Amino acid sequence: MLSSYLQGFAIGFSLILAIGAQNAFVLKQGLKQQHIFWICLLCALSDATLIALGVFGFAALMHQFPMMITIARYAGALFLMVYGAQHIKQALQANQSIQLDAHSEQSLWKILGICLALTWLNPHVYLDTVVLLGSISAQFAQMKVYFALGAISASFLFFFALGYGARLLLPAFKNPKAWQILDVMIAVVMWSIALSLVFTL
Repeated sequence: MLSSYLQGFAIGFSLILAIGAQNAFVLKQGLKQQHIFWICLLCALSDATLIALGVFGFAALMHQFPMMITIARYAGALFLMVYGAQHIKQALQANQSIQLDAHSEQSLWKILGICLALTWLNPHVYLDTVVLLGSISAQFAQMKVYFALGAISASFLFFFALGYGARLLLPAFKNPKAWQILDVMIAVVMWSIALSLVFTL
């Protein structure tokens, strides 16, 4: 039981650790200190849902209907290209700086909507979380529940650590140039993922 849980935790954590669209978004919102709890909770719950779907059979359904991945692939690429362009626009604004006050804070629902899109329109999420974790969990037979709980625990730990730990970087981001660099980096990540969706899947 414990072994299955720990293996699920280790594999889940290793998959989520790579820098991606979702992680970059959580990092930036953590730096801005806006709606951190709800963003981290939504990301973790989304991951938990996907992990459960993968472990308990949805991966097999996706193999039977590959069109689901194709649709998500192009929709996700389009969204990531547009979202990346928005970050380039922000980076090019001459006087850009992130003001941490009520006037610059985006609404919770808008932020959660973006977070949902970054999560559920990214086919890599389905391939890594649903298909890969679902396939690995098959070897755990009766212990797959503990494997899933381990992977879910890793997601909760990672997102909350990233969201709340980002504030440790705030001193470096008092300079508006740092925000511009971050926006460019996020745009590059978004566009790289978008291009990989179109040309390599």
